[in-house]
Amino acid sequence: MGSLDGRVAIITGAGRGIGASISRMFAQQGARLVLNDLGAGPDGSGGDAGPAEAIAREISDLGGQAVSDSGDIADTATGRRLVELALENYGQLDVVVNVAGILRDKMIFNLPEEDWDAVIRVHLRGHFSTIKPAAAYWRQQRNPEGNYRIINFTSDSALQGSPGQPNYAAAKMGIIGLTASLANGLARYGVTANAIAPGAATRLTATVPDDKKLGEDPAAEALMSPDNIAPIVTYLAGTESGWLSGRTLGASGYDVRLWNNPEVVETVSSDGPWDLADLGEKLTKSFRPKADGLHPSIFMAQLPQ
Repeated sequence: MGSLDGRVAIITGAGRGIGASISRMFAQQGARLVLNDLGAGPDGSGGDAGPAEAIAREISDLGGQAVSDSGDIADTATGRRLVELALENYGQLDVVVNVAGILRDKMIFNLPEEDWDAVIRVHLRGHFSTIKPAAAYWRQQRNPEGNYRIINFTSDSALQGSPGQPNYAAAKMGIIGLTASLANGLARYGVTANAIAPGAATRLTATVPDDKKLGEDPAAEALMSPDNIAPIVTYLAGTESGWLSGRTLGASGYDVRLWNNPEVVETVSSDGPWDLADLGEKLTKSFRPKADGLHPSIFMAQLPQ
């Protein structure tokens, strides 16, 4: 008996990297799958049905159940079709995992508009594409004990402010807000929503400059395998994870981390409309010690003292 026996899942970005690792583990645990992958390059260019078809065939050859789709996930018609495929082939839908993404990295002053739009489109609209029709289906079930799951993919680039990825960081932080909204809005329909910030060696991370890579260390290669992300996603997809919703989890190597939700850490107040000098004095006295402690050191080195 697998932990996902009887469960039906949609996985985007399923043909390679983290998505393929999740697909294999889901199948090993008994899930029936709808696998989507455009088969594009890391920057979103091109397309190839082969990756999605290959992982579906691999799973089927091992006795699992999987169908593939190579549509553009940022096209909302693709998201609707994936939900329809799940219902037509398996009669139900329990889990949506949104992994698909692209990179077009540049500093903000060199970033073309089309690169901003493309990254925002794939990540944010790509999540919306699957979640809207899935949520509509779950709402129709009227089952507060449905154990339905949405698992989104964010990034440390958003959480820590990667300087060369303003479009990617903005999209990934948007996914955190989306996840929180889904957790609050869909709980009454038996749905939980969480986000994963992964660290793994994939085609996307392969675009990182050589001087920033880990090198050819076999131990580091094993540590950064996409296979290490699959277990936490598989746990969240199961029926035992209903206690957790609206949170962001980090997964890298053999570590899984729980990120804190945003919270107020300090407040200053006035008896009436703010005097600018008084506001500046209070902010410096009350906020700066907290802000200095919260900033990553890379930012602090560039801030005026």
